[in-house]
Amino acid sequence: MTEAFVYEAVRTPRGRVRRDGGTLAEVPAHELAAQLLREIESRGVPADAVQDVVLGVSTAHGEQAADLARVAVMAAGWPDSTPAGVVSRMCCSGLDALATASAQVRSGMLDVVVAGGAESMSRVPMMSDRPAFAFDPGVGATTGFVTIGVSADLTAAQHGFSRADLDAWAVRSHQRSAAASWDSIVPVTVDGATILKADEGARSDTTAESLGALAPLFGEDPLWSRVEDRFPGFTRPAEGLHTVGTAPQLCDGASAAVIGSAAAQDVLGRAPRGRIASWAHTAVRSPGLDGTVAAARLALERAGIGVEDVAVAEFNESFSVTPLLLTRELGIDPERVNVQGGAVSVGHPLAASGGILLANALDLLERRGGGYALLVIPAALGVSMALVVEGLA
Repeated sequence: MTEAFVYEAVRTPRGRVRRDGGTLAEVPAHELAAQLLREIESRGVPADAVQDVVLGVSTAHGEQAADLARVAVMAAGWPDSTPAGVVSRMCCSGLDALATASAQVRSGMLDVVVAGGAESMSRVPMMSDRPAFAFDPGVGATTGFVTIGVSADLTAAQHGFSRADLDAWAVRSHQRSAAASWDSIVPVTVDGATILKADEGARSDTTAESLGALAPLFGEDPLWSRVEDRFPGFTRPAEGLHTVGTAPQLCDGASAAVIGSAAAQDVLGRAPRGRIASWAHTAVRSPGLDGTVAAARLALERAGIGVEDVAVAEFNESFSVTPLLLTRELGIDPERVNVQGGAVSVGHPLAASGGILLANALDLLERRGGGYALLVIPAALGVSMALVVEGLA
């Protein structure tokens, strides 16, 4: 089996969703992705060498419905002969697209595939597709569905993380994001003018005191009844644990990576930046976010490395509890985790996040001269995914 390498990885900045219209609200998801495709071509990747484009989409509804990837290809002005399709695994969709592209390359069927994700939460709000598990009580009972916020509070309570722990992580995230610099960001333009060139949302003046004044979001959620059915005797946190300050910010964005075989070097005229070492999908009975730990361990096992070999960990901040849980359960050095902040401070654009984590990880690995990075994202219904990439700087 051939290896799958990463020849390029780019992403847009993350633009916050705002009630009065966020910075990227006027740009549909297909155009966010198209701008990255044009950027990839401008960096020397021949569009006619790309044999497939696979994009993750979480809310495949409205203007993001059907084949968003094919729309992006055509909007980018790429050859009409370029195949393109989408995958959807909710928040894990972007990582799933990377894994799908890597599997195509490792099988020997294709040599050059572009993969990533795109999501405009301003234009296509989460849950606007009204999935049955969230809106049909019978399906909800069958699946054990609870809102991701209830899952986050449950996970924090079960594993002994306090409100203070969650707030402290959010302070860390804001401080590190405010000081971050990324090499793989591609500014978003409209009619030739740049409208966003850096992630939005980070506030360096965030403190434990300011977060402590925020009201919990999920303490009175009626779906706690499903938690109590699932775990008899469990007592929900009296006031709730996560707040708007420890939840991932809603945002818009896109990501794209060029995944190729070793032979692709001759076509692309460059050495790869990284190697996709492994990936893993796991699931647990909803509710709960515990599947992230199993996904991380399985991906590390498949890569043939241990947690001590991980130089960089990009754990999607799907609420503060996710990186706290992974850091503790894996026994990884916290200083290797989200070293330049994460989604609590600068947002989680659902399907785009997997490719964003990959681009971030490669930037950091190149500054360190190589090594391994572990990427992990949880999703609704107990789904989780992890991916290991080796930097080849």
